[in-house]
Amino acid sequence: MKITDKFAVVLLVGAVLAGCSGSPGPSLSAPTVPPTAVPSVTPTSPVGELAMANVARDVVDPSLAKSAAAAANAFGLDVFAKLRAGAGAGNLVFSPTSIAIALAMARAGARGETAAQMDTVLHDLGADDQAAAINALDAALNSRSGTFQGFEGTSYDLTLNVANAPFAQRDEQWQEAFLDALAQRFGAGLRLVDYKSDPESARVQINQWVSDKTNGRIPELISQGMLDTLTRLVLVNAIYLKAPWAQPFSPDATHPLPFTTLAGSSVTVPTMALTGEMSYASGQGWQAVDLPYVGNKLGLTIVLPNDIDAFAKTLNASTFDQITAALKPSEVELTLPRFDTQTTADLSSMLSQMGMPLAFDPNKADFSGMTTQEKLYIAFVIHQANITVDEKGTEAAAATAVGISAGAMPVDMAKMHVDHPFLFALRDYDTGAVLFLGQITDPSATS
Repeated sequence: MKITDKFAVVLLVGAVLAGCSGSPGPSLSAPTVPPTAVPSVTPTSPVGELAMANVARDVVDPSLAKSAAAAANAFGLDVFAKLRAGAGAGNLVFSPTSIAIALAMARAGARGETAAQMDTVLHDLGADDQAAAINALDAALNSRSGTFQGFEGTSYDLTLNVANAPFAQRDEQWQEAFLDALAQRFGAGLRLVDYKSDPESARVQINQWVSDKTNGRIPELISQGMLDTLTRLVLVNAIYLKAPWAQPFSPDATHPLPFTTLAGSSVTVPTMALTGEMSYASGQGWQAVDLPYVGNKLGLTIVLPNDIDAFAKTLNASTFDQITAALKPSEVELTLPRFDTQTTADLSSMLSQMGMPLAFDPNKADFSGMTTQEKLYIAFVIHQANITVDEKGTEAAAATAVGISAGAMPVDMAKMHVDHPFLFALRDYDTGAVLFLGQITDPSATS
């Protein structure tokens, strides 16, 4: 099977045996059950050899993508609550879909109670009975790129790439079922590196792949010291998005306007303006508007609560679905600040606290579905994401390293002036998948 090299927000999962320096290591006794995988190995450049299972990627029912997206969104909103608590009054962006896909790749090799805990946290996204659904979601997202006509008739290119590339220790004996799962569900084979003799060279190769797939927006996902001679596997998912608005904002309409930060202070920021028919909804204590990109398959949903702290406490998959379902064509006078933000977060402790501690326990983790040659566990989970929104559209990328790694007749016009903290969700319309989720509490701040 072939690895798809089309992608770009980045998600990276690294599977590390025993852990990083200073962590206690598991027993290295010989396995009682010999590994069975004998993948085909072909040379590749510049990342060395590629070991591929001798199976093709499954062809699945496209309609199954919605169930995978629903699970990824539910997981993402759980993560958002945790990340927001840690971000305090700061801006925040991350990729629910990217993190979920990367962890689902790791889940393919988990067994026993480790697998059960991961299923609970991931809302069953990585479970074997969801294999077709996650495959369908990956395929759906990779079908979004193309050339489309904008609002004024001009042609624009939209790029959405999602890629999977596991970087594995070259002399490890990987289980055939694990290699088959990577090939059939994620279109991925193993890129062979040598952590044992040169972890720094492996780190450079992985970072270069991530940088290439994110168009340079994430040049260094894995910092020095994160990989060592005990690292055995780094599962990489990359997503890159560059999407022009279906109806661009006119730069001439952008003016400095006040924005009240979460801390209560006022800052003056470049603020875009657009008036016309948009998908709009409002409820008790909130307003929302949806801004489609060219092709009308992806869009940015802006949710403006009166009180973001109180609203965030009630936000879950059900309430988010109610908001998006309520969006209807309306005449809207919209102002929206330009924003450019990024987030880097260590997710290890958070994921453990969410209900999957066994995966991080060097003595109790069960990833025997990957290999029985050595005992593996997740040693670190690092996520990085960034997003830039301006008059032309949106460019975004994300990466996670888990160490095992949307004019009519005039009507009453709604007014939505985004002049205080707000939430945003970049969505795929057909599947409902939230590709990016975050909050802006101070658009004048850049990370």
